[in-house]
Amino acid sequence: MLNSEDIRVIKEKGITPEMIEEQLARFKSGFPFLKIKSVATVGDGITRLTAEEQNNCETTWNNFLSAGGSVEKFVPASGAASRMFKNLFAFVSGGENEPKTDFMKQFFAQIENFAFYPTLNETCKKVLGKDIKSLIAENRQIDVVKMLIEPEGMNYGGLPKGLLQFHKVPNGVHSPLEEHLEEGAQYATDSKGTVHIHFTVSPEHEAEFKKMIAAKVPQVEKEWGVKFEVTMSFQKPSTDTIAVNMDNTPFRDEDGKLLFRPAGHGALIENLNDINADVVFVKNIDNVVPRKLRDITVKYKKIIGGYLVMLQKQIDAYIKKIDSGKYTIEDLREMIHFLHDRLYTRYVGTKELDDSELALYVRKKLNRPIRVCGVVK
Repeated sequence: MLNSEDIRVIKEKGITPEMIEEQLARFKSGFPFLKIKSVATVGDGITRLTAEEQNNCETTWNNFLSAGGSVEKFVPASGAASRMFKNLFAFVSGGENEPKTDFMKQFFAQIENFAFYPTLNETCKKVLGKDIKSLIAENRQIDVVKMLIEPEGMNYGGLPKGLLQFHKVPNGVHSPLEEHLEEGAQYATDSKGTVHIHFTVSPEHEAEFKKMIAAKVPQVEKEWGVKFEVTMSFQKPSTDTIAVNMDNTPFRDEDGKLLFRPAGHGALIENLNDINADVVFVKNIDNVVPRKLRDITVKYKKIIGGYLVMLQKQIDAYIKKIDSGKYTIEDLREMIHFLHDRLYTRYVGTKELDDSELALYVRKKLNRPIRVCGVVK
């Protein structure tokens, strides 16, 4: 099934023939559904913090940073904006100037409220010789949309979401990249005044990201009194998935070459594993709000961070006690309750384990990365 050229290509990606066979086997057999035991509720997967506990978490977080704790913002930013504009693409491909769908009617009714409107208006004047109002008056709405999404205009259909003009701000507009920079300055500045932020980007967009970072970082540094250390990485080719035909045989292009597709965001776990920091905040590129609405985001990021630090301190203390051998059965019971009540890790067979087996079980369950998510209600 695989020829010598195929093997050379997949080895360059860091993939083995055995991995390809496993992918093909999965396509043929299908993927099993996730077995869900129950929904998460308060006390069973969800922890509800009191106002006092929230304040303690914020204080813990601030103390963690002041004491030299390391933190990094990890931002998956490789996604293109094409899906955001699928209705606009459909409008252009439909070939009719007059908006027929509710979406397109709303789009043109509110077009001046978009953050990108001033740039789009200038683009229309530069390329088409007329502003947006004039084009709409002449029933040339399709030309306006083309100037937004197509390469001869602003090319928003081909750009990554991180570089789009996303929000209006008092002195102009902000892209998601800029919002993430500001967020980092507000809750992830270390004791040296540095914000570490990592973007995963697509290779074809690396130059555009570097250009915007070079232009915007000095501005944000000056405004917030911080320094940024910005790094980038690509989704690893070794996580690519082979494309197949309808009969689950490998698809080949006109030149007979195998076609691979990038895996989803889950594949970025390998990029995340390369980050060396005590705490890593993970947040997608377009999950941002403008500054006027960001206070609640900053507050709960600090709460989440502080809660995580508190859990980790307790875990470290428990592991140290187990490793010392100076623990009692009451200590182990306390640790089991911590696993149940704080980490929501339950194993009904713990009552059947002797003391040494129970200690090994507890240590194994404690010695894992902790993931904390926050929901504001």
